[in-house]
Amino acid sequence: MKLVAITSCPNGIAHTYMAAENLEKAAEKLDVDISVETQGGVGVENELSQEAIDQADGVIIAADKTVNKERFIGKKLISTGVQEGIRNPESLIKQFETGNVKEYRGTDDGDQMPTRSSGDKQNPIYRHLMNGVSFMVPFIVVGGLLIAISLTLGGVPGEEGIAIPDDSFWATIEAIGGAAFSFMVPILAGYIAYSIADKPGLAPGMIGGYIAANGALYGSPEAEAGFLGGIIAGFLAGYVALLIKRIKVHKMIQPIMPIIIIPVATTLIVSLLFVLFIGNPVASIFAGLTDWLEGMQGTSSVVLALILGAMIAFDMGGPVNKVAFMFGSAMIVEGNYGIMGPIGAAIAIPPIGMGLATFMFKQKFLPEQRETGKASITMGFFGITEGAIPFAAQDPLRVIPSIIVGSMAGSVVAMLSGVGNQVAHGGPIVGLLGAVDNVLMFFVAIAIGSVVVAFMIKVLKKDVDVEPVSANETPVKATPASADRHETEETGFQKLTDITNLGLIEPQLKETTRDDVIDTMIDRLVEDGAVTEKDAFKSVILEREQEGTTGIGMNVAIPHGKSDVVKEPKVVFGIQNEGVDWHSTDGSLSKLIFMIAVPKDREGDDHLKILQMLSRKLMDDDFRQQLLSVKSKEEAYQLLDEI
Repeated sequence: MKLVAITSCPNGIAHTYMAAENLEKAAEKLDVDISVETQGGVGVENELSQEAIDQADGVIIAADKTVNKERFIGKKLISTGVQEGIRNPESLIKQFETGNVKEYRGTDDGDQMPTRSSGDKQNPIYRHLMNGVSFMVPFIVVGGLLIAISLTLGGVPGEEGIAIPDDSFWATIEAIGGAAFSFMVPILAGYIAYSIADKPGLAPGMIGGYIAANGALYGSPEAEAGFLGGIIAGFLAGYVALLIKRIKVHKMIQPIMPIIIIPVATTLIVSLLFVLFIGNPVASIFAGLTDWLEGMQGTSSVVLALILGAMIAFDMGGPVNKVAFMFGSAMIVEGNYGIMGPIGAAIAIPPIGMGLATFMFKQKFLPEQRETGKASITMGFFGITEGAIPFAAQDPLRVIPSIIVGSMAGSVVAMLSGVGNQVAHGGPIVGLLGAVDNVLMFFVAIAIGSVVVAFMIKVLKKDVDVEPVSANETPVKATPASADRHETEETGFQKLTDITNLGLIEPQLKETTRDDVIDTMIDRLVEDGAVTEKDAFKSVILEREQEGTTGIGMNVAIPHGKSDVVKEPKVVFGIQNEGVDWHSTDGSLSKLIFMIAVPKDREGDDHLKILQMLSRKLMDDDFRQQLLSVKSKEEAYQLLDEI
């Protein structure tokens, strides 16, 4: 099967590429050929060729931004959020195998998809909003950083803090930054409308956003509707344009509909509605909200900081995070930097805290997770909260509460310390660039929050079974955390033939039932001296079978047991050419049977390692056929030596 995919997230940074990587890994695992185009912050990469699209059996779009689907008319298509691509890539691919995907037939409307595919789980309102946010963020980041640089390099102490002389070069840089800020609301509104109605909605949306950001146009020179008004204007423009697009007109009129009639009519409707009815009430609400925030002191400010910190960490770049982020960004435009200060600290805490935990409490993480921790710290430094997602995806019930508590702690410290942030971004990078007031406490807040995350992980997360494996050492097992120490033991084997021998191999099993085969194999272990009490070990094996069959399918069964009556790790291998009913998951009879015996105190290490060794090699169809055709113990031993 051949598939093509597109991944995209609002910021175009972490989620975009994580979804692409996970889809590629899942496709490789399922033996599916996939090509993934990423529409990230740097633009389109690995753009899908028309040839690849033509040859594809289906299309996956995992995006929180609007993606043009015109290329895929006539193809089976799943359209969903980017989180589905990160968390459930195998499920998305398997939908094509079951045939549970509808063909995309194309449409005229802005959603571009009236016939929603069975895989389309995304909320369109969220997608339209995130499309606007994704185009807005670069403007406020650029504007904020230019202002921060101008203050850092050109500012001089004054009565009201640092100021930039009016006649200096840096005043020009500050003015350019301010100009970039002024685009925030129009861009937000314009690209919300564009997401809904395509190009005909863009101009009306931007004009509506401009009106929302200029209170004088609707008789409110002292207050503006701000980003709330921009969101309203964007959705209003988008859906008005969409309604006008659906009006049937004469063929002579159709060519000028998208370039003249729809934009002009939509602009008039939206602008007049905003000027006459919407602008003043929304401006009053926004002004009241701003005054309430500015008046927050003491306990009330702590509550706000707790809420903002929790929202930032909760979904690490998702919709809840974005609501808090947009709120702080809007306050910057209003001149209130004290809201973005705690948010800027909270943004960095989840990835830095998780990375710190991998260094401080290594026994809690697998080797590959520790490597991820290094990248997570780097992402946190640059204010990319998504760096914590790999940890949350693997252990959400422990990681998410940990990062929420840490971000809340850091946010409160920043709020009480009067930390301000003039840039709609977070992480130590904005502090180093001079965008932060009371920068020392900004770094202290991040440090405190990160340490809280790490110690929450120590308390909530269990020790993993396997310690790191380097080129010169064998795996070791961590003892329980309550012992407060971590003894290590060598596994003593690297190949399957290190823990089996000719006496433990039977190429012609005569037994025809599962229990009889188990009896025979345990007898071999007793004769070998690896097991001291047959009945005790048999009860362990049968208890495991009651939990769920060890017949893994493909004519293979791997019964296994962990017990104190096992003296050393051993594997018995037998072939029953007629097959034994092992209640296998795929209904096949088991012909290749491996029994694993490991000591109870070595279960986490040896048991997992043997299962991993076997499962990888037994996925090879040719290898299984070679095993089924052996005639002697020696021939079987030679093949097992490859594992």
